Amino acid sequence: MLTYSFADIGSESLYHHLYQCIKNDILSGVLSAGMKLPSKRSFAKNLGVSNITVENAYAQLQAEGYIYSIAKKGFYVREISDLTIPICVPHADRLGQNALHKQYVVDFVSNRINPEQFPFSVWSKLLRETLLNRHEELLEMPPWGGISELRKAIGCQLKEFRNMDVSAKQIIVGAGTEYLYGLLIQLLGRDKIYAVEDPGYHKIAKIYESNDVQYRCIPVGRNGMDVDLLEESGSHVAHLSPSHHFPTGIVTPIGKRYELLSWATRREGRYIIEDDYDSEFRLSGKPIPTLQGIDRSERVIYMNTFTKSLASTIRISYMVLPQHLLQEFEKRLSFYSCTVSNFEQYTLARFIEEGYFEKHINRMRTYYRRIRDELVDAIKGSSLASCCKIMEEDAGLHFLLRIDSGLSDEELLQRMERAGIRISGLSEYYYDRTQEVPTHTFIINYSGLSTGKISDVVKMFTKCIFVG
Repeated sequence: MLTYSFADIGSESLYHHLYQCIKNDILSGVLSAGMKLPSKRSFAKNLGVSNITVENAYAQLQAEGYIYSIAKKGFYVREISDLTIPICVPHADRLGQNALHKQYVVDFVSNRINPEQFPFSVWSKLLRETLLNRHEELLEMPPWGGISELRKAIGCQLKEFRNMDVSAKQIIVGAGTEYLYGLLIQLLGRDKIYAVEDPGYHKIAKIYESNDVQYRCIPVGRNGMDVDLLEESGSHVAHLSPSHHFPTGIVTPIGKRYELLSWATRREGRYIIEDDYDSEFRLSGKPIPTLQGIDRSERVIYMNTFTKSLASTIRISYMVLPQHLLQEFEKRLSFYSCTVSNFEQYTLARFIEEGYFEKHINRMRTYYRRIRDELVDAIKGSSLASCCKIMEEDAGLHFLLRIDSGLSDEELLQRMERAGIRISGLSEYYYDRTQEVPTHTFIINYSGLSTGKISDVVKMFTKCIFVG
């Protein structure tokens, strides 16, 4: 029977300590692939902890791909291996056609924050104090990578919450990820081929297309991007969202992460862009560790944004460059001015430094969990329960809803459009339409919903499916 000590673990939770112990044993080979782990009850009894402690540790390990379960048999250690793609043109994007100009009763597509949830009082207080106390700094040109206070604050946040050990100098601040993608294309080269996830967020491919660079659409399976097809595609840069893929919501397991890193190191000039846009809002267990955190060859470029965690109108994003790329960036591209105003940078720096950002994220995580639970319960308690299946409900601010219906996707979407419901189908996010594309599966982005109105939303949804 496995055994671990819980002495001197400080403030660390029991389940996270157990999770770390098992993970370290898997990575070091103490626990080999295929080995069966103790049952939750016997393990808990042997360790002298509660069943829920073991259950939570196993759940986190399974979410990250270190272990897997077999029904009625138990949990097993997963194998961790060091292990003609079409040039795709995005099909017509229904979501972008006049969608923003129409008023919807319910919007399951847009990323929005309820105005009541934004910390206006704290933000305005910090902004006022910044205006009063930083006269000279506010009117100075910021360094090309952003002001040092904000870069240091982001670095400390990444260390504390994502276990990433990066220096402030490696962090480049910019007005939105789209702007930073453009800088990366200039840094890495327009002669490179960029791989994007299929299905995936169409704007990424459009940015590569508008910059006149080649890109390949690589199928995403149950465990993430297909590495064999990535190799065959001839790509030099892989653009991934391993901690929470959009739109499927899947998490790339640890074994596949090492395969991707192995792909990157096999040839000079290969890189992985890790888009971690939604990592703060994993609603079950700890945030998934980053790909950058396990990269030892400096092949991962980490990117994140405050537009999802604070508000879509706060256009502050950042990337973390490996040291050798930072030197190249400084030599070739440091003539670019930082595109975020000093007013916002100093305010956000204090917002992070003084703990307001952490409090905001914790509060919003609780708020979104309540919205998610109320919506899921309302669906399960309605007549939709007999014809719907909810998937990936723990992975960020959306989940998938599969509907068993004789209607086509187009008919269902038209019904919802007429009822004032804005929603997107999973099939709309596929580039290669020749592959098998899932139907009757819809993306439910609940970030803009409010409690108290969810039952009415579900009634509207139900009417569209059963009545029309």
